[in-house]
Amino acid sequence: MLALKGIYENGSVILPFTVPIKKRMEVVVTFLEEIVDTSTDKVNMKSFSFVKSREILKDYQGSFADAVIEERRSDV
Repeated sequence: MLALKGIYENGSVILPFTVPIKKRMEVVVTFLEEIVDTSTDKVNMKSFSFVKSREILKDYQGSFADAVIEERRSDV
């Protein structure tokens, strides 16, 4: 049994190198972490920064907590 770690992108699995297997073979693909849709305006937790967030929100006049609560209510 051979195990490789690769990347899934645009419907394809990208492996770090060519696998030296010539015949047709059944495989199992396991997604190791949640796929984050970065095409929306939602926060990408892998690149989140409190410092950047504070800079972006420095001129925000409302309650950030109230805005978050309202957004979560609208998602339900």
